[in-house]
Amino acid sequence: MIRGGDGTRDWFSERFELSRGGGAHIRPMEGLRGFATLLVFVTHYIGFTKPFIDQSTGFAAVAKAVDTVGNSGVDLFFVLSGYLIYGSLITRPQAFSQFMQRRIVRIYPVFTVMFSVYVLLSVAFPGESKIPDSLAGAAGFLLGNFFLLPGFFPMTWMIAVSWSLSYEMFYYTALPLVISAFGLRHRGVTWRILFFSVLAVGFAAYCAVYGGHVRLVMFVAGILLYEVIKHLRLRPPGGVLTVLIVAAGLSAQALPLPGSAGDTLRVLVLFVAFFSLCFCCFTNPDSRVRRAFEWTPLRWFGNMSYSFYMVHALPMQFMVLVVAAIIPASAETGPLLFWGLLPVMFAGALLPAVLLYLFVERPFSLKPRTAQGRAEGTQRPSQPLAPTPRATLPTTAASRFSRRRLHDLKSSHRGDADRP
Repeated sequence: MIRGGDGTRDWFSERFELSRGGGAHIRPMEGLRGFATLLVFVTHYIGFTKPFIDQSTGFAAVAKAVDTVGNSGVDLFFVLSGYLIYGSLITRPQAFSQFMQRRIVRIYPVFTVMFSVYVLLSVAFPGESKIPDSLAGAAGFLLGNFFLLPGFFPMTWMIAVSWSLSYEMFYYTALPLVISAFGLRHRGVTWRILFFSVLAVGFAAYCAVYGGHVRLVMFVAGILLYEVIKHLRLRPPGGVLTVLIVAAGLSAQALPLPGSAGDTLRVLVLFVAFFSLCFCCFTNPDSRVRRAFEWTPLRWFGNMSYSFYMVHALPMQFMVLVVAAIIPASAETGPLLFWGLLPVMFAGALLPAVLLYLFVERPFSLKPRTAQGRAEGTQRPSQPLAPTPRATLPTTAASRFSRRRLHDLKSSHRGDADRP
């Protein structure tokens, strides 16, 4: 919980708690977003502070391994998006234009602000600009980056972290078409699970041999997670086992596996690890892992994770330049600077992210909580997801509760689908 007076808690809750359209949203999912963003921050922090570290030391080798592990934060975002967007689309038909309009509203306000900032900085500091000098080259570069094309075309990124947005937009565009083309809403659960499993295996095999955008397969992990939770009576892994699986999956990212086959194997290990983590968090109410991701500060950080993700690199780079000008890096000062700058740079990246969230993301892209929603959120503990019963429920108090839970689950998917 956030300590302090009731006024302070209410101020933070008013701004960082989000509506989910129903009383039983998945609270640990917000914490998982925060965890994924922390992983991304760590890998970028190590990259920015690399000049301060003596690369011949064992500390540098450890930092390099942690840097590799941190890259997996984006993969967790893909699993969560796969779960939420598929859950929203498979439950009811939606007009493609309206669906894409919601996704554009979710992504582009923050992206447009940051894109404009990068353009202004490119003009102010032409020596650091990536924009071509010719008018035609500049126009093509700017349009291509604004429409998120470099992720799939041989173009240079203006905003390095926005490559993941191109993956997200591809998923948003392709999934409704796949669901419609194969009539997935009218197929059985087993058929859909086999379909996406074969799709994932086939795509991974292709990427292992020929290379490609293998990380797209992480969206399928979220799709399969939805089907398993919604329809199958599978027991989730316990907390200890989940921690071991995730630790093994993250550690495997540092293995020196060469080529596209190695990249594919690392992604498939993450596929299993993050599937297990989300499965435990969403369905095991007694797990300490779930409770850890329900920690309020982590959830609130997760709710503003998109703003942090988009803006954090700029203040971090500025702070590194300032520190490097004041304190020259050396073998003696390197480790001290590395650890000393960590909380400072996180705080320095957090402040502009909060401003971007409060003044752009929240008012233009997110649905603010209603007073009724806040009251429900404080009075009713969150409920884990449960599989859909296969048989008709008898008319008992327990069955009426189950029906209400199913209604809440459908509502929660509709609300959560508005998140990235």
